[in-house]
Amino acid sequence: MCRMSEELPAYAERVLDAAERIPPGRVMTYGDVAEWLDEGGPRQVGRVMALYGGAVPWWRVVRSDGRPLPGSELRALEHYRTESTPLRETATGEQRLDMRRARWDGRDGGSGPGGRDEAHI
Repeated sequence: MCRMSEELPAYAERVLDAAERIPPGRVMTYGDVAEWLDEGGPRQVGRVMALYGGAVPWWRVVRSDGRPLPGSELRALEHYRTESTPLRETATGEQRLDMRRARWDGRDGGSGPGGRDEAHI
C-alpha cells in the first residue's frame, strides 16, 4: 500500500510499511521494527506509530513486555482475539500478549525492506 506524500517523512513510511507486513496473529516490538529496518530505535518507531499508525494494524507493533497500549487496551485485545494472537493471563488476571509465541521474526510471509529475504532480528 502506498501512502507516500510530502507530509509523511520517509522513515515514517518505512515504519508503517513494516507494520503492514506483520501477519495477523503475530507482533513485533518497537525495537524489533527498528532493528528490522536497520535504523532508528524503539522510541522513534513508537513516535511514528503514535503520529501516523492509525491507518495500519497498529496493534501488531507492541511494547516488549506484552502489555497492550495504555488507553487502547480494549481495542487491541479485540484485535488480538479476532486474529487469534497468543495471549496469556498474569497472576493478577491481566491479559498480555504471549511474546514467546506471538513475536514475529520478520522472515516468514514476506521479504524485508529493500527486497531482503531475511530480517536482522
